[in-house]
Amino acid sequence: MLPSASDFASAMSGLGIRRDDTVVVYDSSEQGIFSAPRVGWTLKAFGHDSVHVLNNFKLWVEEGYPTESGEFWDVDTCTYPIPAFDASKLIEFEEVRNIAKDVNKEGAEGVQILDARSEGRWKGTDPEPRAGLSSGHIPGSISVSVSVLLDPVTKAILPREKLREVFEKKGVDPNKPIVNSCGTGVTAAIIDAALTEAGWGDESKRRLYDGSWTYVYFPLYLSPFPSISLPKMKS
Repeated sequence: MLPSASDFASAMSGLGIRRDDTVVVYDSSEQGIFSAPRVGWTLKAFGHDSVHVLNNFKLWVEEGYPTESGEFWDVDTCTYPIPAFDASKLIEFEEVRNIAKDVNKEGAEGVQILDARSEGRWKGTDPEPRAGLSSGHIPGSISVSVSVLLDPVTKAILPREKLREVFEKKGVDPNKPIVNSCGTGVTAAIIDAALTEAGWGDESKRRLYDGSWTYVYFPLYLSPFPSISLPKMKS
């Protein structure tokens, strides 16, 4: 899902974003919160720390703040330096697989995997939106559906205290490392944003599983997780 550092720099240059600019990211007024946290997470992963996620554009529009319409205007391109990627924010397939294998074993590190997909997809009772992909979950993972983190009306991320109640009820231990997952690695960033808003746990001990549930199934060269029956892939 992530671009290379050079592609990231090229995109930022084309948008006229400079290394020291403050960036505000938001979703459509219909979505409220969806992919903006992923964009914000990506910028931070490439070292652009001055970034904020608007919570949210739906409220902005409904409360009558100014908006503009029309074509995207021309911007002054710039030279954005190729950044170093912060690999500590990401977790690879092999490590996630090992965490799943060690679930409930004595001496396991106790890493918590939080899954942002709907509870039905996590349980395996509802289908995945991608053809050929079975539902279910990574062994030992905790269902923290995006829907429980957002206000049902405004679609905004819940206030700090309500988020803390959600994480406590879900049994998320703030003292243990956390891996955020979802379908592809987009809405996993909503959990990350909610954890930050709640002040729940150490941000340096949180990582995102890029590709997430889709990546469990589709790479032909990877071994499956334990206790999960994978569909046969056609060559």
